[in-house]
Amino acid sequence: MEFKIRRTSTIVEERFVEAGRDADIPLRKVAVVTIIENPYIGRYVEDLSPMIKASPVLGAQMAKPALAAMAPYGVQSYGKGGLVGVGGEQEHANALLTTVFANPFREAIGRGDAWISSMTKVAAPGAVIDIPMNSIDDVYVRSHYDGMTLMLPDAPMPDEIALIFCLANRGRINARVGGLTYEEAQKKRKG
Repeated sequence: MEFKIRRTSTIVEERFVEAGRDADIPLRKVAVVTIIENPYIGRYVEDLSPMIKASPVLGAQMAKPALAAMAPYGVQSYGKGGLVGVGGEQEHANALLTTVFANPFREAIGRGDAWISSMTKVAAPGAVIDIPMNSIDDVYVRSHYDGMTLMLPDAPMPDEIALIFCLANRGRINARVGGLTYEEAQKKRKG
């Protein structure tokens, strides 16, 4: 299966201050969005495996601009999501966002042992979606429980799927709720 890409975008948000305190390192969040034509619009299809099998190509294409937008920072957290136009099913986005789609991001980052939080829904253009994010090394790093809120003003159209992958260079500014630290997760990973 080949997907017809209608448009792509990269969104960069950078925070320098939180609760009146300057960040030692700015918090950069990047969202890369690819909007495709839904190949299963208006009909029920039992076997979605062709979408799953073809999704790594989209992941690889999306990873390049996402990592470029993160420079000069490294990646410490990630998340994914999808919006399906009202002519499709939520399951269409879920089929596109499985592990095989995300693996090209892990390869581009150079690691990523933790599972990736996700959110999908059927929505009209302009709907808001919150993409949950967590540490790339261990889901229990509380400082990296975060997210990125997006609104795509002209997507998804009824026959589209918007795929979203988010990255961040650090945890929340002023994070202080305890638990496993990012540094401890790094040590565990290196074993």
